[in-house]
Amino acid sequence: MSSPTRALVLGGGLAGLLAATALSRHVDEVTVLDRDAADAFGASGASRASGAEPGAGPRKGTPQGHHAHLLWSGGARAMESLLPGVTDGWQAAGARRIGVHQDMVSLTAHGWQHRFPGTQFMIACSRPLLDAVVREHALAAPRIRLRPATEVVELLGDAARVTGALVRELGSDRPERLAADLVVDATGRGSALPRWLATLGVPEPATERVDPGIVYATRIFRAPAVLADTFPVVSVYADHRTGEPGRNAVLLPIEGGRWMVTLSGTRGGEPGAAEEDFDAFTRGLRHPLVAELVAGAEPLTEVRRTRSTTSRRIFCERAERWPAGLVVLGDALAALNPVYGHGMSVAARAAVALDAALAEHGLGAPLTRAAQAAVAACADDPWIFAAAQDLRYPDVRAEVTDPRLTTEAADRARFADLLGATAIRSPVLSAATTAVSTLSEPATSLEDPAVLAELRKGPQRPELVKPPLKASERDRLAELVGPAA
Repeated sequence: MSSPTRALVLGGGLAGLLAATALSRHVDEVTVLDRDAADAFGASGASRASGAEPGAGPRKGTPQGHHAHLLWSGGARAMESLLPGVTDGWQAAGARRIGVHQDMVSLTAHGWQHRFPGTQFMIACSRPLLDAVVREHALAAPRIRLRPATEVVELLGDAARVTGALVRELGSDRPERLAADLVVDATGRGSALPRWLATLGVPEPATERVDPGIVYATRIFRAPAVLADTFPVVSVYADHRTGEPGRNAVLLPIEGGRWMVTLSGTRGGEPGAAEEDFDAFTRGLRHPLVAELVAGAEPLTEVRRTRSTTSRRIFCERAERWPAGLVVLGDALAALNPVYGHGMSVAARAAVALDAALAEHGLGAPLTRAAQAAVAACADDPWIFAAAQDLRYPDVRAEVTDPRLTTEAADRARFADLLGATAIRSPVLSAATTAVSTLSEPATSLEDPAVLAELRKGPQRPELVKPPLKASERDRLAELVGPAA
């Protein structure tokens, strides 16, 4: 009788739980290790319905959880394929399904986006709610076990193969050896992967970084009754062509009739931590819409501020020497600037890719390389998009060698600007670019002849000089701030 097959997932966040779900389809036992204590994982998604726990915050292991998170349709569909019913679970707990761009009012670098019918969507809710529903679904699998308050000391094995992990419970000085046929590092931005690899005698893989110095500041408000539950997502983004620091804002409707307002600024344009700084930042944006909305809303929290959001990609798939039995995914592999909202979707698509690799190769010798390559491919388009965009802001600090970010960067930037300026006024191009930005289609789809033909036609709609609010939205807003909005 053969021994049961085992997998270890390092990290109990979103990426780890999705990876565990994929693994549970192919191995007998999946153990998820996380440093956070059991009570840090919060209540179930259902108990958060309608904002039942408005004060509940993100766990320590998710420092970005205080800020707005955008789960695009490409990621939501990937999660649904792994965890059927999770989308209904989010909505039952108070999340909104936002049509892109139908239910959005967006000032892009090139102007106001027309609100074309939604061909894609996003899930709008707080990160704790989103995580809780995923956790509830994932941990219902009998093969998955979560071990909280447990840290990884080092990986077991050698340069040829990882065979498990040496772990210990927090507060204990007695380490424990856990054997595994496959180990997945999903420990996020703070991954100790370089140290673990050094212990095994494996050289650190090539790494590239782009640091625009972005700082985030978020505050949650109670939405005015006249605007609650129906007002669209509002975003105001910087114009990267001005040579000035980027200053952005997004107002995200979340459960419980609340708005999460997240500000972000690149180096030299960072939002402050004080209430007056928050208000001044919103007033200094390219349009006052967010400031007007915030002025009519009741603040429920203090300002939460976060930095340390350097985009960083580790090229494990390119390493000449890589141990079998180890796969890296999520932010541990590619930590992206959160302003673009791609991190969760990349993690979900990576878990789907891991599932496919396991289905094809089982736990055999080809698995590790095949899985790592497939996972890396999921991060490629979002990495290039985030890095290329951030490189256009002043005082950015970068260590990159990819030709798409160096010798080809100028030509790619010109094409991106032409596409962006046209797509906001063209329904066909808008649908094409939205499919890419929501990770529903690859970036190469923008080179299709049909897309290029639409680009040559130029804009199909007039330029918008004001926010594209519907008459009913404008009327309700006027009740708060007057008819000038």
